[in-house]
Amino acid sequence: MRPAALLTAVAGIATVMGMLMAGRERFSGPDASAVASEAAAPDAGSADAPPPPPTADPQASMNARPVDDASQFYPAQVEGKPLERVAAPEPEKPKPEPKKDAVLPRPVAENAGVLAFGDRKLALSGVIATPDDKTCKDADGSEWPCGMLAKTNFRLFLRLRSVTCDLDDANWSGTATASCKIGTQDLSAWLVDNGWAEAATGSPLIEAGEKAKTEKKGIFGDDPRKGAPVAPPPDPPADNPLDPI
Repeated sequence: MRPAALLTAVAGIATVMGMLMAGRERFSGPDASAVASEAAAPDAGSADAPPPPPTADPQASMNARPVDDASQFYPAQVEGKPLERVAAPEPEKPKPEPKKDAVLPRPVAENAGVLAFGDRKLALSGVIATPDDKTCKDADGSEWPCGMLAKTNFRLFLRLRSVTCDLDDANWSGTATASCKIGTQDLSAWLVDNGWAEAATGSPLIEAGEKAKTEKKGIFGDDPRKGAPVAPPPDPPADNPLDPI
């Protein structure tokens, strides 16, 4: 090879290498260490900077709130008034289960106001029971066994039919107090309406009791044996067509 051609080739290679180095410096990014030092400089300065003082304007502090994807759709004010936080409603308390009535078969009138079921007794609420040994006076002053007749009429009314009473437990012991019905007829109301028992103080049957006294029914009247024979009381509405008693 000729010396001149060799020199030309070497010069061309050197020129190409120079151009490549110049292009690399032009298109490459800044040095990583320089970038890191430049990024760390503002952070150090911001750590030393004091926090901005709180604003004294309550309206401005109220309006200053973070905005995210959800809250950006809710305004800080409505019709010029700031929004108020509403307390969450309290959960509803579970309602007590309705009391189940107890059906008691074959009741016996202990007196006009107390039912007997073997050794257990059930006093009817809202009335003052009439003892079976109570005596009353006629208009002429003669006495008659009104307590025994009250008991007899009550037994004729019951006729051993099942009664429905508002008891929590049908297996009570001793003496309990409850309201009882045969069908839709309340037993306490029947006794007071017919004058065979007095209404207790505070009972809703007070007015019916006063009416029975005015009309001289039951223990408030004369001995019914002096007139026509005592007729059996009318049947109450049927409570159960399958009840044979």
